[in-house]
Amino acid sequence: MPVEMNLAAAEDPAIRTEGLSKRYGGKAALSDLTMTVPRGEVFGFLGPNGAGKTTAVKLLLGLTRPTAGEGLLLGEPLGDVEVRRRVGYLPELFRYQDWLSAEELLAAHGALLHLPAADCRREAEGALELVGLGQRRRDRVGTFSKGMQQRLGLAVALVGEPELIILDEPTSALDPVGRHDVREIIRKLKARGTTVFLNSHLLSEVELVCERVAVLDQGRVIAEGRLEELLAQTGARIEAAGVTDAMLRDLASFGAVTLRGSALEVEGIRRAQVPDLVAALCAAGARVYGVELRRATLEERFLGLLEAN
Repeated sequence: MPVEMNLAAAEDPAIRTEGLSKRYGGKAALSDLTMTVPRGEVFGFLGPNGAGKTTAVKLLLGLTRPTAGEGLLLGEPLGDVEVRRRVGYLPELFRYQDWLSAEELLAAHGALLHLPAADCRREAEGALELVGLGQRRRDRVGTFSKGMQQRLGLAVALVGEPELIILDEPTSALDPVGRHDVREIIRKLKARGTTVFLNSHLLSEVELVCERVAVLDQGRVIAEGRLEELLAQTGARIEAAGVTDAMLRDLASFGAVTLRGSALEVEGIRRAQVPDLVAALCAAGARVYGVELRRATLEERFLGLLEAN
């Protein structure tokens, strides 16, 4: 069945895959990758080493062909050559020519996009300013530190104002100030309608900028959705008196409930359920003195998903 029919959708997402798989010999590097990345969102692509993230990115960019399955990138089938002009890419490992200046390097990438010479210069200046390298635009790439090289790679990905930017570990070589600057750049990209596909091991960074995430493990997506939904489960500590064993059994539907002294510890409860839990305690005769909520972090949720898989 043609890709256009099988993946037809009203909203025209930036990325859509269905059953995308890749095998190398007898080994499955990616199995049945099915996900949707809406346009204009910052999407986090997470997973442990060896989960298949790099393979997935190669398939999206047309750098390798799938063994099975299909997908669309900006509305075109994976592997379409012309659509690559509309995609910016920062690989995890890259190396640029040491003898070029920063602006010469970006101008060269603009020429590869078939931009007019005047546009190449303007794009180079704008991208370098955005990543904080405007004052170093005439310096040779070989004089740049590792962190500056990372910023330069991000600038290369921004040339041509792509509709979709795929970033593979964009903050791996940056200090806290640099990571903050990259977060601000990502927010600016989102504000102008650019879709950002972020592959990162730094879960704290993902939690700060992403609206939606997919978690990959052993080549398969084990969770996907809006970040707020994935982190909806929380914990609650309730100071109460008069709690009996019978009450604890009745409260089991809210989550894992443990009584420690005068405090009820509840794991796995959703925020919206907490008022109902308090009401149930009071109705049963307990007296509630205080409620403290604890929201799960992305790291805790991530590790929990891997453990359960």
